[in-house]
Amino acid sequence: QLQLVESGGGLVQPGGSLRLSCAGSGFRVDDYTIGWFRQAPGKEREGVACIDSSDGTIYYEDSVKGRFIISRDSAKNTAYLQMNSLRPEDTGVYYCAADRWVLAALKEYEYDYWGQGTQVTVSS
Repeated sequence: QLQLVESGGGLVQPGGSLRLSCAGSGFRVDDYTIGWFRQAPGKEREGVACIDSSDGTIYYEDSVKGRFIISRDSAKNTAYLQMNSLRPEDTGVYYCAADRWVLAALKEYEYDYWGQGTQVTVSS
């Protein structure tokens, strides 16, 4: 049973930081490509960041480059999304996703396994 559980969301002021966690069970996060996605009300889900399973290549959506960092910890079997310099437009439900192989790193249809999401709200 492959499962992903997100945590770490919450309310933060603009310019603040949050660290999201994606705990894996039933699989090793090092063996899977891990993606982070987000969805704001009334908008489609969009890819935020991805770390490839085979070579560790990292991809970021343009608006988060220089602000977000994706990583994984083998000992904890957990992937992370460190979010810095947060903006109100970063608000949304954040999901982690996994698949052994993907063609388009930031496209949701490439991923078979999903967590249930964690809410991130950036507001004064």
